Amino acid sequence: MKCFDRAYLIWALSYAACGMGLGIFMAASGNHGQFVTHAHILLVGFVTSLIYAVIHKLWLPAAPRVTGTAQFVLHQAGCIGMFAGLLMLYGRVAAGARLEPLLGSSAVAVILGMLLMLVMVIRAGAATRAQDPPGKMSSMAG
Repeated sequence: MKCFDRAYLIWALSYAACGMGLGIFMAASGNHGQFVTHAHILLVGFVTSLIYAVIHKLWLPAAPRVTGTAQFVLHQAGCIGMFAGLLMLYGRVAAGARLEPLLGSSAVAVILGMLLMLVMVIRAGAATRAQDPPGKMSSMAG
């Protein structure tokens, strides 16, 4: 995977379409039982993926392949698992106790993805500062 920024942007827009579609469905049906799912897919899926796309574009254009791929997969798997689990939970397809492993592991995947992003940003900042001549302020320093 070369272009993490583009992949994240595509996924972000896909989550936005799903979240908006779910919102329109709830409005049309008058049943707002999926509002938690709607909020999670828009915030964790769309907004977070969009922020990751921007981070990759502006600060991580040469993200480490292995770490970047692991981070991307963790985030997307977590988002999809969370979206599916919440749809089933609030759609009363399955009981919360049955969905706990899916929802719990999805939440862990999302937070691990966030921590890996943090590691990549810190490492990129350290590498940039190490390459700057003495006395020059790095663009990552701020």
